Amino acid sequence: MEVLIRSESLEDYNGIEEVTESAFNQKNEVELVRTLRTTEKYNPNLSLVALMDIELVGHILFYPVKIGAEETLILAPMSVKPSYQKMGIGGKLIHEGFKKAVEQGYDSIIVVGHPEYYKKFGFEKASKWGIKLPFDVPDEAFMTIELKENSLQGKEGVVELPKPYLDGG
Repeated sequence: MEVLIRSESLEDYNGIEEVTESAFNQKNEVELVRTLRTTEKYNPNLSLVALMDIELVGHILFYPVKIGAEETLILAPMSVKPSYQKMGIGGKLIHEGFKKAVEQGYDSIIVVGHPEYYKKFGFEKASKWGIKLPFDVPDEAFMTIELKENSLQGKEGVVELPKPYLDGG
């Protein structure tokens, strides 16, 4: 079956919430997406959905954050309905997200997640560039990727996360 990846629309909001809640089995991530959508920096072109036939089966959100004076994107959250996991849908969302990020003028992305999974897409430890989070997280779980070569050179510092990320939704 073919997977269609596109930017979200207003009609997708309920489906995104269902996918996110089923993937995480909690409301925090759903609340995070809802809250970020109401902010000035939210960009619907960086909130992508995965559809199989007409069923919404996955979602990924990229949100602008700062490292010092420089802007980057954070990938969070990403969710795929449990019955559709391990079918490559997350990877398709990530790759399309990379393209959209470049189109929107971004040259790097950060993520907190499973190192084994995100390394497959080119993510490396953020500590390699001296980039830190404002809270403790295992070094191998905080990663970044340069979408443009050497785009993270000299951008060390602490990531400024918006309140919804710090509050857990």
